[in-house]
Amino acid sequence: MSLHVPRGFLFASTTAGIKASGNPDVALVEAPAGANAAAMFTSNRVAAAPVTVGREHLRASRGNIRALIINAGNANCATGADGLAAARDSCSALASLLSVKSEQIFPSSTGIIGVPFPTAKLVDALPAVLANRRDDKAAVFDVARAIMTTDTRMKTHSTSFSIENQEVCVLGVAKGAGMIHPNMATLLVYLFTDLDAPVAQLRRVLRPAVGETFNTISIDGDTSTNDTVVLMASGASGVKARTLGDELAFKKAVTEVCASLAAQVVADGEGVVHSVLLQVDGAPSRAAADRIARTLAHSLLVKTAWAGADPNWGRLLAAVGRSGVSLDPNAVAIWIGGEKVCDHGAAVPFDSVAVHRRMSEPSYEIRVQVGRGDGAARILTSDLTAEYVRINADYST
Repeated sequence: MSLHVPRGFLFASTTAGIKASGNPDVALVEAPAGANAAAMFTSNRVAAAPVTVGREHLRASRGNIRALIINAGNANCATGADGLAAARDSCSALASLLSVKSEQIFPSSTGIIGVPFPTAKLVDALPAVLANRRDDKAAVFDVARAIMTTDTRMKTHSTSFSIENQEVCVLGVAKGAGMIHPNMATLLVYLFTDLDAPVAQLRRVLRPAVGETFNTISIDGDTSTNDTVVLMASGASGVKARTLGDELAFKKAVTEVCASLAAQVVADGEGVVHSVLLQVDGAPSRAAADRIARTLAHSLLVKTAWAGADPNWGRLLAAVGRSGVSLDPNAVAIWIGGEKVCDHGAAVPFDSVAVHRRMSEPSYEIRVQVGRGDGAARILTSDLTAEYVRINADYST
Protein backbone atom coordinates (compact mmCIF):
# COMPACT_ATOMS: atom_id res chain seq x y z
CA MET A 1 0.00 0.00 0.00
CA SER A 2 1.41 3.39 -1.00
CA LEU A 3 1.56 5.71 1.97
CA HIS A 4 2.98 9.19 2.53
CA VAL A 5 4.52 9.40 6.00
CA PRO A 6 4.85 13.00 7.22
CA ARG A 7 8.20 14.05 8.57
CA GLY A 8 8.56 14.75 12.27
CA PHE A 9 6.63 11.75 13.64
CA LEU A 10 7.58 8.35 15.04
CA PHE A 11 5.10 5.48 15.25
CA ALA A 12 5.07 2.33 17.39
CA SER A 13 2.92 -0.35 18.97
CA THR A 14 3.24 -3.14 21.51
CA THR A 15 1.21 -5.66 23.47
CA ALA A 16 0.26 -4.83 27.04
CA GLY A 17 -2.27 -7.58 27.67
CA ILE A 18 -5.28 -5.26 27.69
CA LYS A 19 -7.02 -7.06 24.82
CA ALA A 20 -8.26 -10.51 25.76
CA SER A 21 -7.05 -11.77 22.38
CA GLY A 22 -3.42 -11.05 23.21
CA ASN A 23 -3.08 -8.93 20.06
CA PRO A 24 -1.18 -5.62 20.07
CA ASP A 25 -3.20 -3.10 22.06
CA VAL A 26 -1.02 -0.06 22.75
CA ALA A 27 0.02 2.50 20.14
CA LEU A 28 2.26 5.53 20.37
CA VAL A 29 2.82 8.44 18.00
CA GLU A 30 5.57 10.83 19.02
CA ALA A 31 6.58 14.18 17.61
CA PRO A 32 10.17 14.41 18.93
CA ALA A 33 10.37 18.15 18.25
CA GLY A 34 6.77 18.71 19.38
CA ALA A 35 3.68 19.42 17.31
CA ASN A 36 0.74 21.77 17.27
CA ALA A 37 -2.59 20.04 17.66
CA ALA A 38 -6.34 20.62 17.39
CA ALA A 39 -9.05 18.11 18.23
CA MET A 40 -12.76 17.44 18.22
CA PHE A 41 -14.49 15.14 20.67
CA THR A 42 -17.72 13.27 21.23
CA SER A 43 -20.77 15.30 22.23
CA ASN A 44 -22.05 12.33 24.23
CA ARG A 45 -22.63 13.63 27.76
CA VAL A 46 -21.12 10.37 29.02
CA ALA A 47 -17.54 11.10 27.98
CA ALA A 48 -14.65 8.73 28.64
CA ALA A 49 -11.81 9.71 30.98
CA PRO A 50 -9.27 10.14 28.14
CA VAL A 51 -11.64 12.56 26.41
CA THR A 52 -11.79 14.68 29.57
CA VAL A 53 -8.02 14.52 30.06
CA GLY A 54 -7.34 15.14 26.37
CA ARG A 55 -9.40 18.32 26.50
CA GLU A 56 -7.55 19.40 29.65
CA HIS A 57 -4.14 18.78 28.15
CA LEU A 58 -4.90 20.64 24.94
CA ARG A 59 -5.97 23.66 26.96
CA ALA A 60 -3.04 23.48 29.38
CA SER A 61 -0.43 23.02 26.66
CA ARG A 62 -2.11 25.52 24.31
CA GLY A 63 -2.16 22.79 21.68
CA ASN A 64 1.51 21.84 21.97
CA ILE A 65 1.54 18.03 22.02
CA ARG A 66 4.57 15.77 22.16
CA ALA A 67 2.95 12.32 21.94
CA LEU A 68 -0.28 10.36 21.60
CA ILE A 69 -0.75 7.24 23.71
CA ILE A 70 -3.64 5.03 22.61
CA ASN A 71 -4.92 1.76 24.01
CA ALA A 72 -7.53 -0.69 22.73
CA GLY A 73 -9.48 -3.24 24.73
CA ASN A 74 -10.69 -0.91 27.50
CA ALA A 75 -12.55 2.36 26.91
CA ASN A 76 -11.78 3.79 30.37
CA CYS A 77 -15.32 5.13 30.40
CA ALA A 78 -17.80 5.13 33.30
CA THR A 79 -14.84 4.40 35.57
CA GLY A 80 -15.25 7.40 37.87
CA ALA A 81 -12.40 9.13 39.68
CA ASP A 82 -10.21 6.05 39.30
CA GLY A 83 -10.55 6.24 35.51
CA LEU A 84 -9.53 9.90 35.44
CA ALA A 85 -6.57 9.11 37.68
CA ALA A 86 -5.62 6.24 35.37
CA ALA A 87 -5.61 8.48 32.29
CA ARG A 88 -3.59 11.16 34.07
CA ASP A 89 -1.15 8.66 35.59
CA SER A 90 -0.56 7.04 32.20
CA CYS A 91 0.22 10.43 30.68
CA SER A 92 2.53 11.31 33.56
CA ALA A 93 4.42 8.05 33.22
CA LEU A 94 4.99 8.59 29.50
CA ALA A 95 5.88 12.25 30.05
CA SER A 96 8.53 11.21 32.57
CA LEU A 97 10.09 8.80 30.09
CA LEU A 98 10.13 11.50 27.39
CA SER A 99 11.23 14.27 29.79
CA VAL A 100 8.28 16.49 28.89
CA LYS A 101 5.29 17.93 30.73
CA SER A 102 2.35 15.65 31.40
CA GLU A 103 -0.04 18.01 29.57
CA GLN A 104 1.98 17.41 26.38
CA ILE A 105 0.72 13.82 26.30
CA PHE A 106 -2.65 13.18 24.62
CA PRO A 107 -4.48 9.97 25.68
CA SER A 108 -7.08 7.89 23.81
CA SER A 109 -8.84 4.64 24.65
CA THR A 110 -11.27 2.30 22.95
CA GLY A 111 -12.95 -0.91 24.06
CA ILE A 112 -15.44 -2.04 26.67
CA ILE A 113 -17.22 0.59 28.77
CA GLY A 114 -17.46 0.34 32.56
CA VAL A 115 -14.49 -1.94 33.21
CA PRO A 116 -11.71 -0.72 35.58
CA PHE A 117 -8.73 0.50 33.62
CA PRO A 118 -5.55 -1.61 33.93
CA THR A 119 -3.16 1.29 34.45
CA ALA A 120 -0.24 -0.90 35.48
CA LYS A 121 -0.42 -2.89 32.23
CA LEU A 122 -0.27 0.26 30.14
CA VAL A 123 2.51 1.88 32.17
CA ASP A 124 4.57 -1.32 32.17
CA ALA A 125 4.29 -1.45 28.36
CA LEU A 126 5.63 2.08 27.81
CA PRO A 127 9.35 1.18 27.62
CA ALA A 128 8.60 -1.49 25.03
CA VAL A 129 6.50 0.79 22.85
CA LEU A 130 9.15 3.52 23.04
CA ALA A 131 11.77 1.02 21.94
CA ASN A 132 9.71 0.26 18.82
CA ARG A 133 9.53 3.85 17.48
CA ARG A 134 10.13 4.21 13.75
CA ASP A 135 9.25 6.68 10.99
CA ASP A 136 8.35 4.22 8.22
CA LYS A 137 5.01 3.08 6.84
CA ALA A 138 5.31 -0.37 8.46
CA ALA A 139 5.26 1.37 11.84
CA VAL A 140 2.17 3.34 10.77
CA PHE A 141 0.45 0.05 9.94
CA ASP A 142 1.49 -1.30 13.36
CA VAL A 143 -0.35 1.62 14.98
CA ALA A 144 -3.41 1.09 12.78
CA ARG A 145 -3.58 -2.59 13.77
CA ALA A 146 -3.04 -2.00 17.48
CA ILE A 147 -6.04 0.33 17.84
CA MET A 148 -8.51 -2.08 16.22
CA THR A 149 -11.32 -3.61 18.28
CA THR A 150 -14.15 -5.16 16.23
CA ASP A 151 -12.55 -3.76 13.07
CA THR A 152 -11.68 -6.46 10.54
CA ARG A 153 -9.04 -4.37 8.79
CA MET A 154 -6.86 -1.38 9.52
CA LYS A 155 -7.79 2.02 8.14
CA THR A 156 -5.20 4.42 6.75
CA HIS A 157 -4.99 7.00 3.99
CA SER A 158 -2.50 9.67 2.96
CA THR A 159 -1.99 12.34 0.36
CA SER A 160 0.39 15.15 -0.45
CA PHE A 161 0.14 18.65 -1.89
CA SER A 162 2.57 21.39 -2.81
CA ILE A 163 3.10 24.94 -1.62
CA GLU A 164 5.63 26.90 -3.68
CA ASN A 165 6.91 23.62 -5.16
CA GLN A 166 7.54 22.11 -1.73
CA GLU A 167 5.72 18.89 -0.82
CA VAL A 168 3.60 18.59 2.30
CA CYS A 169 2.14 15.28 3.49
CA VAL A 170 -1.09 14.47 5.32
CA LEU A 171 -1.62 11.03 6.87
CA GLY A 172 -4.65 9.60 8.62
CA VAL A 173 -5.12 6.52 10.81
CA ALA A 174 -8.52 5.51 12.17
CA LYS A 175 -10.46 2.76 13.88
CA GLY A 176 -14.18 2.16 13.99
CA ALA A 177 -16.73 -0.45 12.99
CA GLY A 178 -19.55 -0.13 15.52
CA MET A 179 -21.11 2.53 17.76
CA ILE A 180 -20.78 4.82 14.75
CA HIS A 181 -23.02 7.86 14.45
CA PRO A 182 -21.71 11.35 13.64
CA ASN A 183 -22.37 13.94 16.29
CA MET A 184 -19.70 16.65 16.08
CA ALA A 185 -16.89 14.11 15.82
CA THR A 186 -16.80 10.36 15.71
CA LEU A 187 -14.54 7.31 16.01
CA LEU A 188 -10.86 7.46 16.87
CA VAL A 189 -9.07 9.35 14.12
CA TYR A 190 -5.49 10.61 14.11
CA LEU A 191 -4.32 12.99 11.40
CA PHE A 192 -0.71 14.03 10.91
CA THR A 193 0.96 16.60 8.69
CA ASP A 194 4.47 17.99 8.38
CA LEU A 195 3.07 21.44 7.52
CA ASP A 196 4.20 24.24 9.83
CA ALA A 197 0.71 25.25 10.98
CA PRO A 198 -0.42 27.14 14.11
CA VAL A 199 -3.20 25.75 16.29
CA ALA A 200 -5.73 28.30 15.03
CA GLN A 201 -5.18 27.22 11.43
CA LEU A 202 -5.52 23.55 12.38
CA ARG A 203 -8.86 24.33 14.00
CA ARG A 204 -10.08 26.21 10.93
CA VAL A 205 -9.22 23.24 8.73
CA LEU A 206 -10.31 20.39 11.00
CA ARG A 207 -13.87 21.44 11.82
CA PRO A 208 -15.18 21.71 8.24
CA ALA A 209 -13.25 18.59 7.17
CA VAL A 210 -14.96 16.60 9.93
CA GLY A 211 -18.31 18.19 9.08
CA GLU A 212 -18.07 17.10 5.45
CA THR A 213 -16.91 13.55 6.17
CA PHE A 214 -17.19 11.93 9.60
CA ASN A 215 -20.33 13.89 10.40
CA THR A 216 -22.03 12.44 7.32
CA ILE A 217 -21.69 8.73 8.13
CA SER A 218 -23.71 6.40 10.34
CA ILE A 219 -23.73 2.67 10.92
CA ASP A 220 -25.94 2.04 13.92
CA GLY A 221 -27.04 5.43 15.23
CA ASP A 222 -25.01 5.18 18.44
CA THR A 223 -22.61 8.00 19.33
CA SER A 224 -19.54 6.67 21.13
CA THR A 225 -18.37 7.92 24.51
CA ASN A 226 -14.75 8.04 23.29
CA ASP A 227 -14.98 9.78 19.91
CA THR A 228 -11.84 11.75 19.14
CA VAL A 229 -10.42 13.33 16.00
CA VAL A 230 -7.03 14.99 16.41
CA LEU A 231 -4.92 16.80 13.83
CA MET A 232 -1.20 17.27 14.57
CA ALA A 233 1.29 19.39 12.62
CA SER A 234 4.99 18.76 13.19
CA GLY A 235 6.24 21.63 11.03
CA ALA A 236 9.09 19.39 9.89
CA SER A 237 8.64 20.34 6.23
CA GLY A 238 9.40 23.96 7.02
CA VAL A 239 6.47 24.93 4.81
CA LYS A 240 3.73 27.32 5.95
CA ALA A 241 0.26 27.85 4.48
CA ARG A 242 0.55 31.64 4.33
CA THR A 243 -2.19 32.49 1.83
CA LEU A 244 -5.87 31.64 1.58
CA GLY A 245 -5.06 29.46 -1.41
CA ASP A 246 -2.44 27.57 0.60
CA GLU A 247 -4.88 26.97 3.45
CA LEU A 248 -7.56 25.78 1.01
CA ALA A 249 -5.06 23.29 -0.44
CA PHE A 250 -4.33 22.08 3.08
CA LYS A 251 -8.05 21.77 3.87
CA LYS A 252 -8.63 19.84 0.64
CA ALA A 253 -5.89 17.36 1.55
CA VAL A 254 -7.18 16.88 5.10
CA THR A 255 -10.74 16.46 3.81
CA GLU A 256 -9.58 13.86 1.26
CA VAL A 257 -7.92 11.83 3.99
CA CYS A 258 -10.96 12.11 6.26
CA ALA A 259 -13.34 11.13 3.45
CA SER A 260 -11.35 8.00 2.69
CA LEU A 261 -11.19 6.98 6.35
CA ALA A 262 -14.93 7.63 6.78
CA ALA A 263 -15.76 5.43 3.79
CA GLN A 264 -13.43 2.70 5.08
CA VAL A 265 -15.21 2.76 8.45
CA VAL A 266 -18.65 2.28 6.88
CA ALA A 267 -17.40 -0.47 4.56
CA ASP A 268 -15.94 -2.27 7.60
CA GLY A 269 -19.01 -1.72 9.78
CA GLU A 270 -19.96 -4.57 12.07
CA GLY A 271 -21.75 -7.14 9.93
CA VAL A 272 -22.05 -4.70 7.03
CA VAL A 273 -22.69 -6.22 3.60
CA HIS A 274 -23.87 -3.11 1.76
CA SER A 275 -22.82 0.53 1.99
CA VAL A 276 -25.53 2.98 0.92
CA LEU A 277 -25.02 6.60 -0.06
CA LEU A 278 -28.24 8.44 0.79
CA GLN A 279 -28.95 11.66 -1.08
CA VAL A 280 -31.93 13.73 0.09
CA ASP A 281 -32.88 16.86 -1.83
CA GLY A 282 -35.81 19.20 -2.38
CA ALA A 283 -36.24 19.78 1.36
CA PRO A 284 -37.20 23.17 2.81
CA SER A 285 -33.74 23.53 4.39
CA ARG A 286 -30.45 21.69 4.78
CA ALA A 287 -31.37 20.88 8.38
CA ALA A 288 -34.64 19.33 7.20
CA ALA A 289 -32.86 17.27 4.56
CA ASP A 290 -30.34 16.10 7.14
CA ARG A 291 -33.12 15.08 9.51
CA ILE A 292 -34.81 13.02 6.80
CA ALA A 293 -31.52 11.39 5.79
CA ARG A 294 -30.71 10.44 9.38
CA THR A 295 -34.21 9.03 9.89
CA LEU A 296 -33.69 6.81 6.86
CA ALA A 297 -30.18 5.82 7.96
CA HIS A 298 -31.42 4.76 11.41
CA SER A 299 -34.63 2.94 10.44
CA LEU A 300 -34.31 -0.73 11.34
CA LEU A 301 -36.90 -1.69 8.71
CA VAL A 302 -35.05 0.23 6.01
CA LYS A 303 -31.65 -1.16 7.02
CA THR A 304 -32.86 -4.76 7.12
CA ALA A 305 -34.43 -4.33 3.68
CA TRP A 306 -31.01 -3.22 2.45
CA ALA A 307 -29.49 -6.32 4.07
CA GLY A 308 -31.78 -8.47 1.96
CA ALA A 309 -31.35 -6.34 -1.18
CA ASP A 310 -35.12 -5.87 -1.08
CA PRO A 311 -36.37 -2.87 -3.14
CA ASN A 312 -39.11 -2.21 -0.62
CA TRP A 313 -39.37 1.53 -1.25
CA GLY A 314 -42.48 1.76 0.94
CA ARG A 315 -40.24 1.53 4.01
CA LEU A 316 -38.25 4.49 2.73
CA LEU A 317 -41.40 6.51 2.14
CA ALA A 318 -42.76 5.67 5.59
CA ALA A 319 -39.48 6.75 7.24
CA VAL A 320 -39.57 10.04 5.33
CA GLY A 321 -43.09 10.63 6.58
CA ARG A 322 -42.19 10.09 10.26
CA SER A 323 -39.04 12.22 10.14
CA GLY A 324 -40.87 15.18 11.64
CA VAL A 325 -40.23 17.37 8.61
CA SER A 326 -43.27 19.13 7.17
CA LEU A 327 -43.69 17.99 3.56
CA ASP A 328 -46.20 16.95 0.93
CA PRO A 329 -46.13 13.13 0.64
CA ASN A 330 -47.45 13.45 -2.91
CA ALA A 331 -44.26 15.28 -3.89
CA VAL A 332 -41.88 12.48 -2.87
CA ALA A 333 -39.85 10.60 -5.49
CA ILE A 334 -37.36 7.80 -4.80
CA TRP A 335 -34.54 6.30 -6.88
CA ILE A 336 -32.67 3.12 -5.94
CA GLY A 337 -29.44 2.51 -7.80
CA GLY A 338 -30.43 5.13 -10.34
CA GLU A 339 -33.85 3.64 -11.13
CA LYS A 340 -36.99 5.49 -10.11
CA VAL A 341 -39.23 3.31 -7.94
CA CYS A 342 -41.63 5.92 -6.56
CA ASP A 343 -43.00 9.16 -7.97
CA HIS A 344 -45.52 11.59 -6.52
CA GLY A 345 -45.63 9.39 -3.41
CA ALA A 346 -46.83 6.32 -5.32
CA ALA A 347 -45.47 3.30 -7.17
CA VAL A 348 -44.14 3.52 -10.71
CA PRO A 349 -43.32 0.57 -12.96
CA PHE A 350 -39.71 -0.57 -12.47
CA ASP A 351 -37.59 -3.65 -13.05
CA SER A 352 -37.53 -5.18 -9.56
CA VAL A 353 -35.05 -7.87 -10.61
CA ALA A 354 -32.60 -5.28 -11.90
CA VAL A 355 -32.98 -3.15 -8.77
CA HIS A 356 -32.50 -6.22 -6.56
CA ARG A 357 -29.34 -7.02 -8.52
CA ARG A 358 -28.09 -3.48 -8.03
CA MET A 359 -28.86 -3.62 -4.29
CA SER A 360 -26.91 -6.88 -4.05
CA GLU A 361 -23.69 -5.03 -4.89
CA PRO A 362 -21.38 -3.88 -2.06
CA SER A 363 -22.37 -0.23 -2.52
CA TYR A 364 -25.02 1.80 -4.30
CA GLU A 365 -26.93 5.07 -4.05
CA ILE A 366 -30.45 5.95 -3.01
CA ARG A 367 -31.89 9.36 -3.82
CA VAL A 368 -35.00 10.75 -2.16
CA GLN A 369 -36.53 13.97 -3.50
CA VAL A 370 -39.08 15.39 -1.08
CA GLY A 371 -40.17 18.58 -2.82
CA ARG A 372 -38.80 21.62 -4.62
CA GLY A 373 -36.86 23.26 -1.80
CA ASP A 374 -33.14 24.03 -1.79
CA GLY A 375 -32.27 21.81 1.18
CA ALA A 376 -30.05 18.82 0.48
CA ALA A 377 -27.98 16.37 2.55
CA ARG A 378 -25.88 13.26 2.06
CA ILE A 379 -25.15 10.44 4.50
CA LEU A 380 -23.03 7.35 3.90
CA THR A 381 -24.62 4.51 5.87
CA SER A 382 -25.05 0.75 5.85
CA ASP A 383 -27.40 -2.18 6.16
CA LEU A 384 -28.14 -4.07 9.38
CA THR A 385 -27.51 -7.80 9.37
CA ALA A 386 -27.78 -10.74 11.76
CA GLU A 387 -23.99 -10.62 12.03
CA TYR A 388 -24.21 -7.15 13.61
CA VAL A 389 -26.53 -8.58 16.25
CA ARG A 390 -24.21 -11.53 16.87
CA ILE A 391 -21.10 -9.35 17.24
CA ASN A 392 -22.75 -6.98 19.71
CA ALA A 393 -24.64 -9.66 21.62
CA ASP A 394 -21.33 -11.41 22.32
CA TYR A 395 -19.09 -8.32 22.66
CA SER A 396 -18.37 -8.36 26.41
CA THR A 397 -18.75 -12.09 26.93
